[in-house]
Parts: sequence; C-alpha cells; structure tokens
Amino acid sequence: MGEDAFRAARENMLANQLRARGIHDTRVLDAIRSVPRHEFVPENLRADAYSDTPLPIGSDQTISQPFIVAYMTQLLGLTGREYVLEIGTGSGYQTAVLCKLARYVYSLERYRSLAERAAHTLHRLEIKNVDIHVGDGSQGLPDMAPFDAIIVTAAAPSIPGPLQAQLSPRGGRMVIPVGDAERQHLERVIRNGDRWHFERDIAVKFVPLVGRYGFTPSA
Repeated sequence: MGEDAFRAARENMLANQLRARGIHDTRVLDAIRSVPRHEFVPENLRADAYSDTPLPIGSDQTISQPFIVAYMTQLLGLTGREYVLEIGTGSGYQTAVLCKLARYVYSLERYRSLAERAAHTLHRLEIKNVDIHVGDGSQGLPDMAPFDAIIVTAAAPSIPGPLQAQLSPRGGRMVIPVGDAERQHLERVIRNGDRWHFERDIAVKFVPLVGRYGFTPSA
C-alpha cells in the first residue's frame, strides 16, 4: 500500500470505527489522524494497520485496536498542559497519540526490545516530547511524579497503589483495565487532594500487567 492508500484507510477508520462509535473529542480525532498507525506495526501486517482489531507486535504483546486507543485517550480529557505517564509503551502508537495531546509523556515498558523499537519509530517521526523507560510498570516512575494523567495499557488485578499515589492531587486522572486474565473493565480514577472518585467503564481484554503490583510472571 502507498501513502495515499494508508491515508484513505485512516480516514475510513476515523469515520467508521471512531466517530460512529462515540469518539467525539475533536483533539483526540485530530491526533489520531496525524499519527501514521502503519508505521507502528510489523511490516507484514501493515495492510491491516487500520483494521478494527489488535495486532501482534512481538514479545506476546499487541497494539490495541484503534477504538480502544481513542476511547481510553478520550477518557483522560487531555488539554495540552499535562505531564502524562503511560504504562506499557508497546509499539509506541498510543505514546505518539498522547504526545500530540499532552505537554510531555513518560512511557514505561517492561520489554527492552519493544522500548527500543518504539523509541526508534518515534524519533523517525520527529516526535520529541517523550521519555521512554524500561522497568516494572506496576511501580510507575516515582522520581518523575506527580502526573496529571496516567494511562495503563495492560490489565491489573487491582489498581496498583504506587500508580494511584503518583497521580497529581490537582485533578489527576488515571485510566486502567482491571480484572482477571479473562474479564476486565476499564476504570477511571480521579484525584482531588485526598478525595478519590472511581468510575467503572466498558469491558475490555488486555495482556496482563506483570510486576510487583500486577500479575506474577509465569514460570
């Protein structure tokens, strides 16, 4: 496929997968329009880059389907002033979308090979307001906290305490899938001082968040 075909596929994705299913935040839609999703998937899967499905990216990880990327991003309500923590860099696609919407993005990935590949792709696309780290996502990045927003792209058995503690007390919000290996829901956490608001949202299915405050690594 050439760039014109990818552009047409991206517009079709925006119309039929996102707007038609309730994605209404124009900043989110514009950010997704500006990010070439096909650059973040393996070359042999590029023809499917704008399909409404997750795709494998190696290390038993996936790039989320476009609707889920858009939906979770919309729940964050970014204005452009935020410092954001992303747990699970993966391909770097969600990272790129966040970079279009926030002041700065810190992204934490468990697998070094994925982190390095994502960093290379982001650099090639001249996306610069990002810092990628390798480590246990369930523990976050306390040295960079607090964060105005946190997005977790792997499922946790419960909301990790360290991530909750790293939310800004001035309206910090987090979107995270919570549940077991088979059944999960998105949850949104909003912090105002010492007051916490929790919302349960749509059913989803993510790879597990492995770490001290997530799932135990398989043997």
